[in-house]
Amino acid sequence: MVSSENSVKANTFKANDNGSKMSQTELSKEITNQIIAQDATEANVTALKAQDDILGSLLDIKA
Repeated sequence: MVSSENSVKANTFKANDNGSKMSQTELSKEITNQIIAQDATEANVTALKAQDDILGSLLDIKA
């Protein structure tokens, strides 16, 4: 890594026993956040479908 002063800085990573880099991601938090986002998306899709049905009904009444 090179900084703005063109000096070289070392990258520091945690490594496991065999020397490969370890992920800094907390899998339990990421899965929980993904489930929450999925539920929110499903709720939004349901709301959009309801809105589409209502709009269709209004257009049928007007026609």
